[in-house]
Amino acid sequence: MSEVFEGYERQYCELSANLSRKCNSASAITDSEQKRQKFSDINSGIDEADVLIRKMDLEARSLQPGVKASFLAKLREYKADLNKLKKEFNRISSPNAHDELLESGIADIHSVSAEQRDRLSMSVERLNQSSERIKESRRTVLETEELGISILEDLHQQRQTLLHAHNKLYDVDSAIDKSKKVLTTMSRRITKNKWIVISIIVALVLAIILILYYKISHG
Repeated sequence: MSEVFEGYERQYCELSANLSRKCNSASAITDSEQKRQKFSDINSGIDEADVLIRKMDLEARSLQPGVKASFLAKLREYKADLNKLKKEFNRISSPNAHDELLESGIADIHSVSAEQRDRLSMSVERLNQSSERIKESRRTVLETEELGISILEDLHQQRQTLLHAHNKLYDVDSAIDKSKKVLTTMSRRITKNKWIVISIIVALVLAIILILYYKISHG
């Protein structure tokens, strides 16, 4: 799906419907100045439609092969529609248009009007289809945006969970460090107490030896 192509398509359908109405109304204008102004507006509109057709052509040819064919098929229909508009404009703007219209008779007038109505109806239908595609694209964009927001919220919750786990690990590390300090202090105290006990035992042994020696020497 090409939003660029659909944008040009929407503009063309609106312009084609507008040109068709102008061609239909121009035939009924009798004032030469008003008719000249109307023809000038129609001619400018046809030039603008040509530009839109070229833009759609370039955009369609730049798409992937899988979707290019459908857009080129639409483009052929729009080119045929524009050619009909050009023929209609040339017919009503020719110097002998009034005489030709009279000679063609009432049946031909009804036929032309029916053709214009059909073209207008087709343009409106295409415009509606284009609008539906644009709505569908917008709906897809909104759904994608909602999905993105949901994913971001999940990522935020996971980040909070990781931060909470990190804080718990930090607390555990702190407790381990404190335990190490307590064990180190206890170990130092045990070592110190051990040397005190050994010193006391050595002193007692020496005292006993001295007492025994004293008794033996005076016995």
